[in-house]
Amino acid sequence: MQRKFVHNLLFILFVNLLVKPFWILGIDVSVQNTVGAEEYGLYYQVFSFSILLNIILDFGITNYNNRNIAQHSHMLQRYFSGVFNVKLLLGVVYMLATMLGAFLIGLEHKAVYLLFILGINQFLASMILYLRSNFSGLHLFKLDGVFSVLDRLLMIIICGYLLWGNHQIGQFKIEWFVYAQFAAYFTTALVSFIVVYSKAKSFKFRIDLPLFRLILKESLPFALLVLLMSFYYRLDSVMVGELYSNGKAEVGIYAQAYRIMEAFNMFGYMFAGLLLPIFARMIKENQEVSKLVNTAFNLIFLPSVGVAIISWYYSTDLMELLYDHHISESAEVFPVLMLSFVAIALTYVYGTLLTANGSLKELNYIALAGLVINFSLNFILIPKSGAFGAAIATLVTQTIVILTQIILSKKVFEMGYSFNYILKTMLIVIIGLIGAAFLVKFQLNLFLFSVIIFFFFGLAALTLGLVKIEDFRKLISKQ
Repeated sequence: MQRKFVHNLLFILFVNLLVKPFWILGIDVSVQNTVGAEEYGLYYQVFSFSILLNIILDFGITNYNNRNIAQHSHMLQRYFSGVFNVKLLLGVVYMLATMLGAFLIGLEHKAVYLLFILGINQFLASMILYLRSNFSGLHLFKLDGVFSVLDRLLMIIICGYLLWGNHQIGQFKIEWFVYAQFAAYFTTALVSFIVVYSKAKSFKFRIDLPLFRLILKESLPFALLVLLMSFYYRLDSVMVGELYSNGKAEVGIYAQAYRIMEAFNMFGYMFAGLLLPIFARMIKENQEVSKLVNTAFNLIFLPSVGVAIISWYYSTDLMELLYDHHISESAEVFPVLMLSFVAIALTYVYGTLLTANGSLKELNYIALAGLVINFSLNFILIPKSGAFGAAIATLVTQTIVILTQIILSKKVFEMGYSFNYILKTMLIVIIGLIGAAFLVKFQLNLFLFSVIIFFFFGLAALTLGLVKIEDFRKLISKQ
């Protein structure tokens, strides 16, 4: 299982590195620079609002389906039609609820229009995730990897033409960005459906009421978890727009910093996508999971710490590299968000392990506590500090959440604590922090500083035995 995890992780990393960094740091950044922080801030606030009710779209079905198909692959043929039709029905309910919410909070006309299209996009994105969950559930990870980037690849082609192509359409508008997303999502969803249909061999457009009730009952704990996590992940930008003076521009500033964290966050999400079905099958077969947990931890923790250190010392350089406006404001927010990225990255290991185990009651309590903490801190900090206050709230919330998940995972799986391992890990981090503070005095450029930091963490991990070349060779060898 460890060999399969590393093999497929390397493939998915490869295809995502080919596409997603250019999408986020090339297309998305260019769109914001073209339309301006305030216009993009409106889009980002509406986009975040469209995500808040995502629970209605998914109802925990994707995670439930991933885990269920991984443990019972023969169930795809029985469940495919039923689950797909349930998703269609939930899409209608989601759109009605989202537009009602827009009416109740009094969104302006342009925001409502954007929300309607973004709502459809959210439905299509949710459908793609469900269809992909069948691939990962069947352990078709390479196929899942291809479809994980297809929508972004199509968006790059469309937006690239609209931004830089030789056309007479006019100046790029934020609406075009939303239309491009729709075209890419629709195409990807259609192709994904065709591929899943070829695996399931059957499909009917009808609601199977007994199956509908069973799916909703079984996926309810997943749904609650997704709801709570969606709120404390996306509430910040909505609250910044509502609680801070000149909220639209401030949301744009927050989005500039948050975008880079999202770019790195995609690697953590890939970990979760691989680990969930593997953990689920291992738990069903009563296999030991601690070795895979340690492998995943080693592969994600030290790189995320390295990224956080680089972001702390070179935040202004990174903002200047990407953006034209509000550089200093975003540079203040960015390093705080990247500290929270370390905690978020680890939730993709421990949160995924607990999800695969079905420890959803405990995860929901943790997520509820995270929501209360995040909302309270945002309510206190945003009116005074704007985007920076929201970043502090995110850091505190994510740190508390991951510490609780680690403690719970150790207890549930009786993994115990290796103080020797903890000591080695902390030693690497402390030496890395001291070394970074020393290197900054030489005023190295961003690239050279990053190379030295990652070289140090890699060498230190090998020297202290956290990562062993021989073990890694065995994992990736085809034997």
